[in-house]
Amino acid sequence: MTELTAVSSPRPSLAVLPRLAQAAIPLPVLSLIARVSIAAVFFLSGRTKVEGLLTVTDSTYALFAEEYRLPLIPSDIAAHLATYSEHLFPILLVLGLGARFAALALLGMTVVIEVFVYPLGWPTHLLWATVLLYIIRFGAGPIGFDHWLGRRS
Repeated sequence: MTELTAVSSPRPSLAVLPRLAQAAIPLPVLSLIARVSIAAVFFLSGRTKVEGLLTVTDSTYALFAEEYRLPLIPSDIAAHLATYSEHLFPILLVLGLGARFAALALLGMTVVIEVFVYPLGWPTHLLWATVLLYIIRFGAGPIGFDHWLGRRS
């Protein structure tokens, strides 16, 4: 009499994928990647608005006055607030220092951009918001100053 044996499939079971992903990308690394990636978006945007270290350019003032036209505050004040925010909060995110607060501030900026400036940019803004909400929910994780200082961000 012959014995029937199961034939092993050359493809791994899909049930293995979550365990592989967890092993390949630990949550502390994922949190760091989230912080650095969204910080880069805002920091690089901030760098386009200045010359030298933090001197706001004339073109930035013009951009806020003529294209952005925020209804809530004068354009010159908005130019300064946005420019400095795009420098400070990304640095805090990368350092993992006050990460939840920094992410909340950048989420607020994202909402202002979506509502008042570029409403058709919602797919990009939704992606930014998702990353920022992850940071707000989970904080900086163990790879950051908040963790090393023994506090929650």
